[in-house]
Amino acid sequence: MRDATTDPELLGLVRRFVTPGRRYLRLGGSLLRLTGLEREVFARELVQAASEITPAELDVLFEGGWRERKTASWLVVVAGRTEFRSRIGELLLASEGPYAGGAYCVALATFGDSADADLLCRYLDRYLLRPDLDYDQGFALGALLHLDAAIKSERASGYLADGGLWKQWTDVPPRRARDPHAYRQVVDQLCSFASECAERFASLVADAAS
Repeated sequence: MRDATTDPELLGLVRRFVTPGRRYLRLGGSLLRLTGLEREVFARELVQAASEITPAELDVLFEGGWRERKTASWLVVVAGRTEFRSRIGELLLASEGPYAGGAYCVALATFGDSADADLLCRYLDRYLLRPDLDYDQGFALGALLHLDAAIKSERASGYLADGGLWKQWTDVPPRRARDPHAYRQVVDQLCSFASECAERFASLVADAAS
C-alpha cells in the first residue's frame, strides 16, 4: 500500500481528485443528505474529475489507502470503466481496511452484470462465515439484492433463506438485528446517483468528441 505522506506521485493525485471539497467524505451515505443544489454541484464536479483522471492514475489511487480507493471506485463508476471490475472485487474480498467497502459494493452493483454478482457472492461466502468480523456484509448483500432486481436473478435468496448464511451471521452473538432490504434501499439510492453521474459523463464525452 502506498502512503501519500511519503509518495509524491500519490500525494499529487490525492490533492487533485480525493481531497477537493472533502470529496472522499461525501462519497457514500453523506450523498443522500445533499440538497438539490449541493447535489447538482457535487455531481458536476465528480463528473469533471472522472473525465480528467487517466486509467494509470486510477491504478495509483487504488494502491493508496481507504480515501484514495474509495474515491477511485466512484470515479471508475462514473466513467463506466468496467475494466477495473476484477481489481475492485479483489479489494472487496481482501478487506484490508475500513470505509472503502461500501464504494466497492456500489461500483459492482452499478456495473450491473452477472460477473459483479459473482464477486459479491465470493465476498458473502467468505465473510458471512465470520461472525467475529463486522465488515461490509450488509452492504454487499444489499448490492446483491440490487443486482438481482436489475438482471432478473435470485442470487441473494440462498443467503436469506431459513438457515442461510445471513441468518447464521446475524444470530451469532453479538446479535445483529438487521434488515437486508434497508441496505438495498441505500444501495439503490447511491446507484441512482452514480447512474445520473454516468449519464452526465457520457454527455460530456460526446460533446467533447463533436
